[in-house]
Amino acid sequence: MSVGPQPIVEKNHIAAIPGVCGGKPCISGTRIRVWDIHVWHDLQGMTPQEIVAEFPQLTVADVHAALTYYHDNREFLEEQNRQAESLANDLMGGDYSSKISGGADEDSVSSR
Repeated sequence: MSVGPQPIVEKNHIAAIPGVCGGKPCISGTRIRVWDIHVWHDLQGMTPQEIVAEFPQLTVADVHAALTYYHDNREFLEEQNRQAESLANDLMGGDYSSKISGGADEDSVSSR
């Protein structure tokens, strides 16, 4: 029995919707931001499988799509994060800078 070509199914993994997470890019259908995936994977050392185990509504493909989106748009997302931190600091009246922004070393980032 011959099996024909498999249909191509395309999924849009990442969406930026006004009113959802402040319009920041998220994994489609969730409120999990691309930035969150970047932090968990790149800064805290979680594997895609560990992230999916913590958030079973995600797939490994979602995690990889978020990481790809982050690396394709790194400058924009880093600036977006700096602006959000600056606004939060202004509102709180102090310097509460993130210890993970700007390439902090591994010792200053607490693990999950």
